[in-house]
Amino acid sequence: MNTISSQIQLKISLSEQLNDRLESKAARLGVPVTQLVKHLILKEVENEEYPTFIASERVERNTKKALEEYDKAVEVKDMHKFFEDLK
Repeated sequence: MNTISSQIQLKISLSEQLNDRLESKAARLGVPVTQLVKHLILKEVENEEYPTFIASERVERNTKKALEEYDKAVEVKDMHKFFEDLK
């Protein structure tokens, strides 16, 4: 399975004092400030729990039916043509 990992660029404003502290710590560790900041963020969110939801009986039923009928699926390369041909 191919997954595409996209990245965003985040711009933040820091006080001069905080920036100095980050640069000092990064220098002591021998890493760039950006790498240190990424590490700090990852450590902060690593134990975050993401909400999970229990599917309703209806969703469970529909999912089971869809999985049972998976082998009946038809590959559609052109959606517009497919629906036009149904008319």
